[in-house]
Amino acid sequence: MNRLSLFAAGLLAFTVNAADKMVDLEIEYPEKLVKGTEVPKNIPNLEKPRAKDTDPVLIKVPGGCENLAEEKEVTGSDEDPSIGDLDYLVDGDADGNEYVQFKEGLQWVQIDLEESKTLYAAHIWHYHAQPRVYNDIVIQVSDDPDFIDGVKTVFNNDHDNSSGLGKGTDKNYIEEFYGKSFPIKAVKGQYIRFYSQGNSADKSNHYIEIQVYGR
Repeated sequence: MNRLSLFAAGLLAFTVNAADKMVDLEIEYPEKLVKGTEVPKNIPNLEKPRAKDTDPVLIKVPGGCENLAEEKEVTGSDEDPSIGDLDYLVDGDADGNEYVQFKEGLQWVQIDLEESKTLYAAHIWHYHAQPRVYNDIVIQVSDDPDFIDGVKTVFNNDHDNSSGLGKGTDKNYIEEFYGKSFPIKAVKGQYIRFYSQGNSADKSNHYIEIQVYGR
């Protein structure tokens, strides 16, 4: 093998290794809106709170991941939201001034990534003007836009199967300006769907921004 071939092989190996290296998923957080508001109480299956005045632990993703959801097509189970426009969810703005409100009951939003991608994380802001817990958060990935075939559930905190999508083992969590990162273990799919069923403050469903990371 000549020097040029050796150099090219080394460069390829470096590129592959850099892409495989696990790095922190850095999220740009919006301004904090809530100051000293009482948090919801008596929430079942709630995750253990972080120590006071500490940031969430960043999850790890392979190098080279990017937000695949930005400016992609969004559809939803509620075709006529009472507040907002579905495009808000992928416009890159999580400050909370623009959000979508769906009707009560089990509702979902879905993002079309345009082709099947390998996914490693999602990050969601439902609402952060008030601490609240959203019920029955289920995240699924599929290559079927109707989510009938090849559905893979990557997060489910519906501990009592009240949504009818299966009993989940993940924890409920309190909404805040940090949003929430969800690890996805290299699941492939073109469509990603996010369910919820009301919240601890009222029966409506809200979304501010959704990010989906993969390559």
